[in-house]
This record gives sequence, structure tokens and C-alpha cells, in this order.
Amino acid sequence: MAERKATVERNTLETQITASVNLDGSGSAHFETGIPFLEHMLDQIARHGLIDLDIHAKGDLHIDDHHTVEDIGITLGQAFAQAAGDKKGIMRYGHAYCPLDEALSRVVIDFSGRPGLIFNVDFSRSMVGGFDVDLFMEFFQGFVNHAQVTLHVDNLRGDNTHHQVETVFKAFGRAMRMALSQDPRMAGVTPSTKGVL
Repeated sequence: MAERKATVERNTLETQITASVNLDGSGSAHFETGIPFLEHMLDQIARHGLIDLDIHAKGDLHIDDHHTVEDIGITLGQAFAQAAGDKKGIMRYGHAYCPLDEALSRVVIDFSGRPGLIFNVDFSRSMVGGFDVDLFMEFFQGFVNHAQVTLHVDNLRGDNTHHQVETVFKAFGRAMRMALSQDPRMAGVTPSTKGVL
């Protein structure tokens, strides 16, 4: 089986980002983004998805976190798309429910080749520490646009904003792990009646 790895660089006047992924990793992660809470959430993707992630970002954090968070989502989406390649033999669909104390989230993903995001998360607060949680929708929008996936994110309950966000990212990692898993019964076959994804 070919290695499912990719490294993507994205350089704009606002951000300079390098993202490396290994879809068949062990969950190791290394981040240098200047945004600790985002790094904590990216670590959930790696650990629960068993996906190795290495992300370096320099952005205009003196303005705010928006450009950096969104552009990390874009660059990570591009890296996932490259690493997944022609998607032959993958499960294609993935889903997960993850709880954390009072919070519960569900994430469903389809490596469909069609970008689409449904994001139903009613955060109990607008900030966690100094981080604006509205930026997570920008992260996921950037990701789906460039990974070419359909993604449904639903926080079903939760009172603690940190818990709400963490359950979303844990479920996202688990759903990715399922969708990108190799199905031995589909070896070499594109999981679509169209024949392409």
C-alpha cells in the first residue's frame, strides 16, 4: 500500500503555514502556531484519528487569530486531500459520538469530493480564555472547502464551552479515522457508484 502522507505549504501576506499529515500514523503531533487552545484541539484530531500531524504557522496574531485559524484549516484540508489520493479502498464515510462530562457531540464525514459544512454548535460562551470560539467554524469551513469533504458537526448538549469544543474535535478525529480506514473488501475500488470521488 502506498504511503498516505502529504506536506503542504501556504504563504500569503497574512500567514505562512506548513502542514504535514500521515493518515496511517500513530497519533503523534507537533504544533507551532502561537495559539495554544487551537493546538490543544488539533491534538485531539491526531490522537483520536491516529493521524500524525505537524503544523507550523506564523500569522498576524497581533491583529487577531482569525487569519491563522482559517488558513490552518485550509492548509490542513489540502494536505488531507493530497494524502488521501484517489481514495480507492477507503471506507469513505465516518461518524462518531464523543462525550466529555456533560457535553456530547456528533460528527459525520463523507470524503465525497464535494465540499459542504453543516455546523450546529451553540457555544455557551463566546471565548475560552483569550480564544474566540466562533473561529472554529472558520477552521472547519476552510478544511471542507479544500479537503473536498461533506461534514456535519452537531453539539447535542453541553454547558461548558471548553467541553463542547473538545467533544467536537474528538468526534472529528474519530470520524476521520473511520472514513479513511482501508476496507479490505474494497481494495483498489473507488467507493462510489460514479466510479470517481
